Amino acid sequence: MAKNQEKILSNKDNLQVLYEDNHLIIVNKRAGDIVQGDKTGDKPLSEVVKSYIKDKYQKPGNVYLGVAHRLDRPTTGVVVFAKTSKALPRLNKIFAEKDAKKTYWALVKQLPPKTEDTLIHWLRKNPKNNKSTAYNKEIAEGKKAILHYKILKELDRYYLLEIELETGRHHQIRSQLSSIGCPIKGDLKYGFDRSNPDASISLHARRLSFIHPVSNKKIDVEAPLPEDPLWNACL
Repeated sequence: MAKNQEKILSNKDNLQVLYEDNHLIIVNKRAGDIVQGDKTGDKPLSEVVKSYIKDKYQKPGNVYLGVAHRLDRPTTGVVVFAKTSKALPRLNKIFAEKDAKKTYWALVKQLPPKTEDTLIHWLRKNPKNNKSTAYNKEIAEGKKAILHYKILKELDRYYLLEIELETGRHHQIRSQLSSIGCPIKGDLKYGFDRSNPDASISLHARRLSFIHPVSNKKIDVEAPLPEDPLWNACL
């Protein structure tokens, strides 16, 4: 089992490497980073990781790196990349078949209806505004979304929720929590009343567990929380 809380490597791009071996590299994404290149033209996290590998191992030519999953730009936390063409299709299969356990932490201002619950919705994405709407019953073009949440801690004005995903839909946590009246702190798109100073939302991919696609050993990686007084109060 790979545990990582104590040792975090970094480079000139402030990259936090949580775990690395010959086939995988797992990093702690910062708010504002995009995992893969998009129309903004901003340097994606994948390129930062490539630069890290190239510098660390003094690799000539291009560096191979495969993107297996993504996090929304304003979120933080665990992202895993494949360093080899052998690992990528196997890693893709792990995510496609829901064999990776994803645990998120979120800060919300409103008390959820229940201390813990399973939310089931059908999400429909609107590409024009890049937003998903949650419906309580099956709809045309809707994709079934399931998550489990529980309240971990009550803070002065917020509640810390732990969320486990059964499905991986577009903006799933953001949309489903908003639908029960609990938009995530800073998430203007889904109904929170004001933004966070750094344009982040208070959603953190806290932990990722899966079986290594090549070695078959258990990988269990936890990402440190962002440096913020409110997040610090969660520990």
